[in-house]
Amino acid sequence: MRFTFTTLCLAAAVLSGCVHKIDIQQGNVVVAEQLAKVKVGMSRPEVRQTLGTPLLADAFHANRWDYFFYNEKKGREIERNKITIHFADDKVTRIDGAAPVAIKGEERK
Repeated sequence: MRFTFTTLCLAAAVLSGCVHKIDIQQGNVVVAEQLAKVKVGMSRPEVRQTLGTPLLADAFHANRWDYFFYNEKKGREIERNKITIHFADDKVTRIDGAAPVAIKGEERK
């Protein structure tokens, strides 16, 4: 009986380190090349065409679009980016944040 209990405890300890952690990639992939095309004075449709649909277009902050990107591999955060585009009269007035040249862990083709 004691041998079985010890064996089970040992097996549980060994297997607890074998948990598979999935890769998580969420949000909008925006790289520096794309962000460089967005200029002050551009319209909302032009920004949407260049960067894609924003991850967050808040009804309470209608003059702000947020582009978030989060990348996690094997349970470890690899990258987190946030870009905010501010509008006034449906034109870009300010761009906050920076985009990476390429997404870490992925090769650009």
